[in-house]
Amino acid sequence: MAAGIEVFEGDITRLEVDAIVNAANANLQGGGGVDGAIHRAAGPELLAACRRIGGCPTGEARITAGFRLRAKYVIHAVGPVWRGGGEGEAELLDGCYRNALALAEANLVRSIAFPAISTGVYGYPLEAATEIAVAAARAHLAQSATGRSVERLVFACFGADAAATYRQVLQRQTA
Repeated sequence: MAAGIEVFEGDITRLEVDAIVNAANANLQGGGGVDGAIHRAAGPELLAACRRIGGCPTGEARITAGFRLRAKYVIHAVGPVWRGGGEGEAELLDGCYRNALALAEANLVRSIAFPAISTGVYGYPLEAATEIAVAAARAHLAQSATGRSVERLVFACFGADAAATYRQVLQRQTA
């Protein structure tokens, strides 16, 4: 694995990290998949905090407390719906990762976990999304350690296929 990057297969809400990233919808009101799991684990306070924020455009991110989670923060990143790749989906997905990492830095987060943003009901092809996620993570961690707080980045995968894809892409991008 690349320095500072890990692949974890399992429930993102159980990880011991400073922040977990939520694959959120634009209204930040909770939903299915990882979004629903994070809202259930964090408790109703998370939904109340998201309502105060009022939403988040695709490609951007917002931060709240983690409430009942082990993580101090939840960073809500809104990924694009896959429409075939010709409508700026790659740039929007890259923005999710970069904006989430910028919020992590602004809040002195040392460890962060990401789900596979947009690969569930939003339909983004897993391997293409993984290429973007890993490239963004590697670029961030390659920055000078001066002024960078994030030291550990975990890709939390729900299932063996996703975990294998992340490991393969990490190995390929590291070679």
